[in-house]
Amino acid sequence: MIPYPALHASHGGIWIATAEGTRPIGRGEAIRIAADTPVILLNAALVAQRLGYPELSGLDLLELFAFLYPARFAVPTPKGLARAVDLSPPTRDEDVAAFLREAAAALLAVPEGDWPEREGAWTAVQSLGRLRWPWAPAIGPLIAKPRTNERWLFAALPEWEEHAPRPAPLSATVPPGDAEARLHTLTGAGAEERTGQRAFAAAATEAFAPRAMRDAPNMVLAEAGTGIGKTLGYLAPASLWAERAGGAVWISTYTKALQRQLAKETERVFPDATVRREKVVTRKGRENYLCLLNLEDALQGGFAGRAAILAHLVARWAAYSADGDMVGGDLPGWLPTLFRRNGPAALTDRRGECVYAGCPHYRKCFIERAARASADADIVIANHALVMVNAARGRETTTRPTRYVFDEGHHLFEAADSMFATALTGQETIELRRWILGPESGGRGRRRGLQARLSDVASYDEQGGIAIQDAVEAARNLASDGWLGRIAEGAPFGPIEHLLAAVRGLTYARAEQPGDAGYGLETELAEPTPELIEAAAPAAAALDALVRPLVTLGRRLEAVLAEAPDWMDGPARARIEGAIASIGWRAETVAAWLSLLARVGGPADPDHVDWLAVERIEGREYDMGLHRHWLDPTRPFAEVVLKPAHGVLVTSATLTGGGDWPTAEARVGAPHLARAPSRFEAASPFAYERQAEVLIVTDVKRGDLPALANAYARLIVAAGGGTLGLFTAIRRLRGVHGRIADRLAREGLPLHAQHVDPIDTGTLVDIFRDDPAASLLGTDALRDGVDVPGSSLRLVVMEGVPWPKPSVLHAARRLAGGGSAYDDRIVRARLAQAFGRLIRRADDSGAFVMLSAAMPSRLLAAFPPGVAVTRVTLDEAVARVAARSGGRLSLSPTIGHEARIAVEDGDAG
Repeated sequence: MIPYPALHASHGGIWIATAEGTRPIGRGEAIRIAADTPVILLNAALVAQRLGYPELSGLDLLELFAFLYPARFAVPTPKGLARAVDLSPPTRDEDVAAFLREAAAALLAVPEGDWPEREGAWTAVQSLGRLRWPWAPAIGPLIAKPRTNERWLFAALPEWEEHAPRPAPLSATVPPGDAEARLHTLTGAGAEERTGQRAFAAAATEAFAPRAMRDAPNMVLAEAGTGIGKTLGYLAPASLWAERAGGAVWISTYTKALQRQLAKETERVFPDATVRREKVVTRKGRENYLCLLNLEDALQGGFAGRAAILAHLVARWAAYSADGDMVGGDLPGWLPTLFRRNGPAALTDRRGECVYAGCPHYRKCFIERAARASADADIVIANHALVMVNAARGRETTTRPTRYVFDEGHHLFEAADSMFATALTGQETIELRRWILGPESGGRGRRRGLQARLSDVASYDEQGGIAIQDAVEAARNLASDGWLGRIAEGAPFGPIEHLLAAVRGLTYARAEQPGDAGYGLETELAEPTPELIEAAAPAAAALDALVRPLVTLGRRLEAVLAEAPDWMDGPARARIEGAIASIGWRAETVAAWLSLLARVGGPADPDHVDWLAVERIEGREYDMGLHRHWLDPTRPFAEVVLKPAHGVLVTSATLTGGGDWPTAEARVGAPHLARAPSRFEAASPFAYERQAEVLIVTDVKRGDLPALANAYARLIVAAGGGTLGLFTAIRRLRGVHGRIADRLAREGLPLHAQHVDPIDTGTLVDIFRDDPAASLLGTDALRDGVDVPGSSLRLVVMEGVPWPKPSVLHAARRLAGGGSAYDDRIVRARLAQAFGRLIRRADDSGAFVMLSAAMPSRLLAAFPPGVAVTRVTLDEAVARVAARSGGRLSLSPTIGHEARIAVEDGDAG
């Protein structure tokens, strides 16, 4: 028998279950019970939010599941947990609390049976017991002590091996007929004949042909509508080319969801799991992977409290993880969110402090293993940001890919815009200071400054040692701890903080408006004040004094490598090579800052857009500084990524975004190449005129939050759930959610929301996909790349036309791109992406509702040809959605006077 009560809180009510039974309770009583008694919970962070009691703690079943089944995923809902532990799911909200007790009993029985993840559990639970993990007293006695010492984690992880460098790819060709034959093999005998998919595979082969001239890759732009099957369409020629040429094809995506989908699709190419692990590798930025040195520090006392418990659960996961990816890999996305901000980021290498071969775990490092595996793979699944970083400053110079496939290619412009931008801000400078100086306050942890990391070089090479000392002294002029407070008080310290203070003063003077909502401010870097000009000169001098020794140090390290002294073994060489790359990256960053400061008081640069900004959240400042973006970021993208490549395929369902091909070419950098790209276009095979309709609601007043909430509530009820609600502002999303979540729960319709629920976006989508009655509210991240086929998504509602956010950068690009026509292209692309969430396969159907009477007819080209677009009242939209989905007409007979009043009064949330 489980001696603990179980507590369940949802928007529909609160229940407590004990051995005597289940009863509903009030919020106050629930908080009192949870404070006095260990209670069983499911997702304590979410329950705490719903109770309004952030200090809530207890026996979280998700933590127990993560301990028992590391590297396994379960949807973090009663239904998902029931499926994971082979129990019958509760059918009513009031039955959940009793189910939690039943699930706890099932999980506590796991150690008695055949338990694949037993290795390491006894050692881990001893440590967790000392940390007072709530589950330790219950699960600890059930795990038998092993007869011999457990070979756990650092001892159990396999080491990667060095291999001879891979030869350059051969000049192989892939005839269209061969690609079609491979596609037939991948889709399987008896599969539905897809003419568009075959044509896509044939057209894609041009990207794999040998290029004819330098800096002129064979580039193919392919717009393949949803349902064409473009993933297998390009995997067919890509796998053939890799097989014949002996090279790797890098397939790049914008979203983690598509990365996971691609990894799944490669099972068709390499059905054998062992072969697939060798032939297919997923790569992400190093900040996504667990750093074993950081983990060791956390396990040895670097973390305390809840963060230390998380570290031990992550250690359990690391011993069973396929790739060590903490963000989108096999670590459940919900696990870090259970610990709020206590530690997850500190377990990865987010500050670029890796010592490479100087690390005792270097031979077992997940990041290094992935890098070496990708050098020998046929298919590397990456993302746009990593591809650009790898091309611009990657260490793997001898294995640079020659063939790329950019899926979700409509996002290349945004990815390049972020990659090639410059930001001279307080947060950026303090991070650089910490990287150079290391810990300055005597805090715990493994962080080391430049001098400590390169002490052997300093003792061997006198000039290198002097350069290190000079860099350390110059770094003391960068922003330091407490800089925000000093600037707010008018007492900045040092040249960089004085610069930031001048930026802040000018930004507030020019950008703040009456009734300002407390969010970020920005203004053009034009006609700077004398204070800003005067502050820029000493700041530039301080940065110049920093970049010089960094450049010198990089050269001295290269000289040490060339001299190869006796003490330099293989690990030392690798560590110095890593230091050269890190120092070079930071020297480039400081040089870019200097270029930006030269603009202050000087002539404008027609290739760049420069501005000043103060970053705020609800009135709280957290950063400020100067920013520079390329007016056309595809220029550096073309130089760094496209021109060195031999073949590039850029594809998307919305590549033209309802516009034209010249616009699509400009958005991916094609005009900067000597050879014009090939174009391919295949319309979606879906019957949109039968499967979907677009309803533009004309009687919801813009800015009327109660009316907006009323519309969402009625539409969700009419659809019976299954609704994806898209917002252009987080504040309105929260306002609508707060007004309707409780009322929908009473109708048996769960409502989840990005930026509200303490759950990561990927897990929110998993929860939404798993429950046809659930609805999900979100912003841009849910508009792009979310794949929820079937009945779980049958209605998409947008709160308004997704106009671009006014900003200095947007204004400059709008002026260069044709004014209002530029805005229209952006909106059409966003609408096309949003509509694309609705119909994912041939048997899907649903409605797309736009709550905006001001929807211009010229933007309707964003929707697929044939889909019906109708302007209707809200009552008509509700009736049509109900008729299509079989839902209910409203919360009561037309929503009803009482419900309307409740929504307007905020009672419905």
